[in-house]
Amino acid sequence: MTENAGLTPLIKAVEEADSAEGLTKALWKLAQARSPEAIPTLIEALGFNNPGAAVAGVEGLIALGEVAVVPLLQQLDGFNYGARAWALRALAKIGDPRGLELLLDTAAHDFALSVRRAAASGLGNILWENMDPEERATAQEKVYQTLLEVLQDPEWVVRYGAIVGMQGLATAAVSNSPMWLRQLLTQLSDRAKSDEELVVRARAQLAYQQLQNTTPA
Repeated sequence: MTENAGLTPLIKAVEEADSAEGLTKALWKLAQARSPEAIPTLIEALGFNNPGAAVAGVEGLIALGEVAVVPLLQQLDGFNYGARAWALRALAKIGDPRGLELLLDTAAHDFALSVRRAAASGLGNILWENMDPEERATAQEKVYQTLLEVLQDPEWVVRYGAIVGMQGLATAAVSNSPMWLRQLLTQLSDRAKSDEELVVRARAQLAYQQLQNTTPA
């Protein structure tokens, strides 16, 4: 009762905002409340033609974590493209396995490079401990194969995201020593030498070095 009563004026402030700046400020205050009751309003903000408001909505949903995943997934089909892209960013940061298939498809096929990048790096954030152990190994290999494909993306920012995703995946899978782990390291080593963009080569080298220190010989 107390939480809901405290949240009501924050939601009302969002609904009554009369400027883009006022809307963004109201949404940040609502996001900071970290209340599940704010989820519908935060999700609605993803569809506003206001990037500042959308960022506030995304950050609020990320802060709420797993409790926001089902509401996000339930509304994806009703979103316009812009709102879907913001929702994808939230799901990528939350890392819940229930968003895995969406991240896989988006990383490989979305037309917007920033969205592909977010999905690719998000594949390194998956909370594998929340997945059935019997499904985990197959899912991790599927993520690896998708990131291998994304590593060939013509846009350097997407390849960068794929490297981040690969490092996160390898870090999570290292204790199981899957067969593809050595292949992943080889891919990073090759990319550190061959990518046309210096920043991508540097990020691949960093990932390779850090994984070398934690990966069994």
